[in-house]
Amino acid sequence: MELSTVKDAFDRVTKKQKLSCSKSQEVIDQVGLEIEQTLTKIQSVDDTSFPIDLKSILAELKVKLNAIGLQSQLEGPQKELNSNLSKYLKLLEKVFNPDISKAYRNVDFDHHTLNQIIASHLYRQGLFDLGDCLVNEAGEPEASALGSQFLEMYQILEAVRIKNIEPALKWISANREALKQNSTSLELKLHRLQFVEILQKKGRADALVYARTHLAPFASIHLDEIQKLMGSLLWAGKLEKSPYAELLIPAHWDNMTEELTRQFCSLLGQSYQSPLTVAIAAGVEGLPTLLKLANVMAAKKQEWQAMKQLPVPLELGKEFQFHSIFVCPVSREQASEENPPMLMPCLHVLCKQSIMKLSKSSTRSFKCPYCPADASVAQCRQLYF
Repeated sequence: MELSTVKDAFDRVTKKQKLSCSKSQEVIDQVGLEIEQTLTKIQSVDDTSFPIDLKSILAELKVKLNAIGLQSQLEGPQKELNSNLSKYLKLLEKVFNPDISKAYRNVDFDHHTLNQIIASHLYRQGLFDLGDCLVNEAGEPEASALGSQFLEMYQILEAVRIKNIEPALKWISANREALKQNSTSLELKLHRLQFVEILQKKGRADALVYARTHLAPFASIHLDEIQKLMGSLLWAGKLEKSPYAELLIPAHWDNMTEELTRQFCSLLGQSYQSPLTVAIAAGVEGLPTLLKLANVMAAKKQEWQAMKQLPVPLELGKEFQFHSIFVCPVSREQASEENPPMLMPCLHVLCKQSIMKLSKSSTRSFKCPYCPADASVAQCRQLYF
């Protein structure tokens, strides 16, 4: 999708619209000035001294308005605007092809898995009634258990958003051993936020009591963090003007809800982001390339949907890269299950198909393309990222 072309066309329309608007305002100001001058002239004449010749005054105004040339001044910019607007609409129809069926590939979806993905997405969005409706109508009763778990997460997050950390602490206490394996300091971060809230609203004494009760157990592992919080006690009542003002940043609470969501999903064995959201976003980003490919292949009377691998790379953003990718330096092809990366004795890596070509299908040894070392297929080992 040539978004730069669309942007350039849009910029041209915007420019012409501004010029047309500016010209229209200029003409309106000219007409308004002439009318105001005429009204002033009429009002300045003393009725008792001189009779008013309205016909001559209005005739003079008509001459002046004709001299301004309203139609001729407005017609040119408006025509240019309409022309560019028409071209822009045609470009949108051409670039944003509404017929995406050409990029569609027939896939036999597992309806059970698909229903669970959609139900999970609805629960993630907090649409619990809609998720339950889908689960019941699709006959997926096991998915309803996920709904109750996400409901618990939403209740915890809602409490944290109003700075009530008790539900979150109860959840952490119930899942302490599992969270330890994730090496998270979630509990300390919650207590730190609460400590700062107490220091701001209740004062030094209450904050110190809270620290002795809830922060002291973390001192052996997170001493630097505890010392920083203790230092903030000296600035009670004026923390926003202190070296510890960073503790008051509202984003800390937002970051906490994000980390709670991440850890909660991790314990559920779910990804942090909705799989449905990721799949649709990736599809939208890759769709223009697929549409262009479909058009090119159709012109060559070739069927791209029957191919096991796309003939062109489908570039997606880094947010869609969830695992390491290896591209063979010889063939320039991305590794796959059928063509995995192979480690040679010299510790250089090539894809299996490249090694097979270099070794003439395992019939002889070969030299590494990057160093003079000899190798055989039997000496190469598959790599797993």
